[in-house]
Amino acid sequence: MAGNSTESGRSVTSKITSILMTFTEGSEHSLTEIARLAGLPISTAHRLTSELASWRLLERTDDGLYRAGLPLRMIGTGDACPPSIAERAPCVLEDLSAATKSRARLGVLSELEVAYIEKQPGHRPVTGFSAAATLPAHPTALGRALLAFSPASTVELTIMRGLRPYTPHTVTSPERLRRALGVTRLTRVAVTRFELEPTTSAVAMPVFGPGGDVVAAIELTVRDLGRELQPVMAALAIASRSLSRELAGDARTARDGDPVRSDQVLT
Repeated sequence: MAGNSTESGRSVTSKITSILMTFTEGSEHSLTEIARLAGLPISTAHRLTSELASWRLLERTDDGLYRAGLPLRMIGTGDACPPSIAERAPCVLEDLSAATKSRARLGVLSELEVAYIEKQPGHRPVTGFSAAATLPAHPTALGRALLAFSPASTVELTIMRGLRPYTPHTVTSPERLRRALGVTRLTRVAVTRFELEPTTSAVAMPVFGPGGDVVAAIELTVRDLGRELQPVMAALAIASRSLSRELAGDARTARDGDPVRSDQVLT
């Protein structure tokens, strides 16, 4: 069935359909199984499954198998279960980076570090979470948006670990960091100016889960805070609040409020 003769005369649509049909029961398959079940050569199955995965119609499991992606699972299932961050974050970053032409990141706290994925402007796909993709919390907008809504013990552990200076602008004073986190709690916006990279500023907003706890943060790089802050904040507000609603599985979230003005953040 997986020989070249089975591919002869078949349209691309037919090949893709045969691949997708192997997942109708919600199963997971290896590439070899997909090729056998779809009646395709391994090379063709690899090319088409890779393309389907890039569109997130298929996704890879931790053990290298393929399964139906979120868009396919939502079609016809009517499942009211809220999606996870891992499922929704890449789509959010794709849209946010395309709309702002800026680097977009989503991060989560992991052992006092920020594990993150990012989307650079252009055609490169969103990166995946990995052990190597981490950032310090205190000099990043991502980290501050997370710390501001984390337990006080997490903040104190971060301070006790040491506030390393990455640039001359890095906040290394515990009191200054606590004040910055207090502003972020009030405004739901974290701003850093040249604190991790000497030429990069950033703005981030928290993402809240079903119970109202912070589960992630979304960040955009900003070249000129004076001119770009307000439009960037508008885009971030839409992205973070929409993702919070999706994760909560409800049209409302307890943290939503009026848009924050840039003058509130910069004071």
